[in-house]
Amino acid sequence: MNWLTLNKTAFFAVVGVVALQAKMQAQVLSVDDYKKKWTDANELILSDKSSYDIFIEDKKLRIIRDNYYESIILSENGILNNQESFSYSELVKLREYDAFSIVSDKGKERKIKVTQSNEKLSRSSSIFHDGVKERQLIFPNLQKGARKVYNVQTEFVDPYLLQSFVFGNSLPMVNSTLEVRTDKDINIGYRVFNDPTNSITFAKTEKKGKWIYTWTLTDVKAIKFESNNPGFRHVVPHIDVFVKDYVSSGAKIDVLDDTNKLYTYYKSFLKNLNKTENADLKALSNEITTGASNDEEKVKKIFYWVKDNIKYIAFENGYEGFIPREASLVYERKFGDCKDMANLISSMSAYAGIKGVSVCWIGTREIPYSYKELSTPAVDNHMIAVFKDNGKYTFLDATDRETRFGIPTSFIQGKEALVSNGEQYEIVEVPIVASDDNGTVEKIRLTLDKDKLLGSATVDYSGFSRSHYLSQIGDASGKMRFDLIKSLVLKGNNKFNLKDFKEANIGDRDKPYKVDYTFDLADYAIPVDKEIYVSLFLDQMFDKVTMEPDRVSAFEFDFLTSYKGEFTLELPKDTSVKFLPPNFKLDNSLLSVDCKYVSKPTEVSLIVNIKLKKMLLQKADFDLWNDTVKQLKDAYSQTLILASK
Repeated sequence: MNWLTLNKTAFFAVVGVVALQAKMQAQVLSVDDYKKKWTDANELILSDKSSYDIFIEDKKLRIIRDNYYESIILSENGILNNQESFSYSELVKLREYDAFSIVSDKGKERKIKVTQSNEKLSRSSSIFHDGVKERQLIFPNLQKGARKVYNVQTEFVDPYLLQSFVFGNSLPMVNSTLEVRTDKDINIGYRVFNDPTNSITFAKTEKKGKWIYTWTLTDVKAIKFESNNPGFRHVVPHIDVFVKDYVSSGAKIDVLDDTNKLYTYYKSFLKNLNKTENADLKALSNEITTGASNDEEKVKKIFYWVKDNIKYIAFENGYEGFIPREASLVYERKFGDCKDMANLISSMSAYAGIKGVSVCWIGTREIPYSYKELSTPAVDNHMIAVFKDNGKYTFLDATDRETRFGIPTSFIQGKEALVSNGEQYEIVEVPIVASDDNGTVEKIRLTLDKDKLLGSATVDYSGFSRSHYLSQIGDASGKMRFDLIKSLVLKGNNKFNLKDFKEANIGDRDKPYKVDYTFDLADYAIPVDKEIYVSLFLDQMFDKVTMEPDRVSAFEFDFLTSYKGEFTLELPKDTSVKFLPPNFKLDNSLLSVDCKYVSKPTEVSLIVNIKLKKMLLQKADFDLWNDTVKQLKDAYSQTLILASK
């Protein structure tokens, strides 16, 4: 199984590669020999090779990639993985492929050709993943010791769109190699990521008038898939190769190397857009913005109209994956992808006489590069609109229906945006939205009925908390909506019983999403003789979020958040507080926590304030995080004791 498919990121890559004509180059040992070293592996990749041939033909740059992949089954469980796949598209055209199993037959090796395969569209939301198709291969007659082999040859239509080579997989690998062969009048660049110990060996040689660049990594451990990882590009060693320039007919032709060249490439996709005025769209734009007091209010109205009336659908084919469709077409169809929505917002703003609204390219958080580190299309996989007003930037991503005006979508926080401004561009960093702007505020009044807790509550969700939960609930109704609300407000234990609820502000993005609800919680209070034991920590944030000692990747939260809760228990008649737990306070670089008990003659309250301060926990943060959670759990375990008077 290709580890890349396990990641939340939709990534177009063929893992494993070399020339279609190549013979199997790895010396194949016995299963027992491999098992001595790879004791826990059910399958081992022997060879994962990719080679690019970059040359000039008929005054044009041609790029052909050959892929070679070979693995060996090491156990009976390994037989279950009888599928592999590779990808291609209109811009990375499939030329030919071959695939077969190699099995032992009476002491001799026998090739059995793959005859079962199917093609399907690969799921992708990136503007640079253009109509990607995936070919699935079913390998026959697998047994312990059998090998899976496939060869693939593709050709890149566009020299700007070379792809990363990844030295990693969910399976361990004996050898992983990238080779690039170029004519001498072709100048390439490359960037190596996630190789702090320089384990990838590199060589540049000359052969038959060509430069040959080779990167190799051997004895590669299996990639461990871990929850809340920020994306494989943050962890796995990989290389991005790009063509810097080449000489054709005596003239030097620039391709990529810096942000100026990248922007020149991007803006070529915008030059012919929206040349013809659409009277209906112009009239609508002016109608929507009528009565708005300033440009910000106008942009906000347009932004919300696009969110409410244009359905987000990711669909690309060839260069349609890069070029926004005409604003008038998106308006008429009432659907589009991210770049279509961005172009529509920009066009409607122009029709309404608003200056400072343009489109921009941006990478989501799963992509770790800055434009300084890598100025190629690999740095971006999304497109939005931006409103600049007196030096203030508002990021307008209509693909998330629920996000309010004034904050970006959560998955582009902290990223660089390449903002278009005609012939010029700006690089602007998207802010990280503060914890309190994504807060949850909850007030609960509680009474006791023997061992049962009865509650009446109201809770408000703001910012990303609001959009996150409303996106999950969607248009669900009836019992399904009831169950979703129940899981949202769940308290205490699995005996939580939601009795009824009422929602407010569902359609008003500028107000917190509000839920009023009542509930009961059986077997929660513990009566012992003349005493009652009860915990007021009905919500225990982060108590199950701990970092395992062998965790490799960073741990990413979707967004910063805060929780402000007030739990007030009415004291039963003829009881008083015998033991009030101590207050608890903690403040470090990751979390701030303030829990305070307040006792009055007829009631006792717990006031909780918790704030997440860091969105991406690195390995250096893990010990502090685990210690913080341990202290939190100790506070959560404290119990209020009531006694009969």
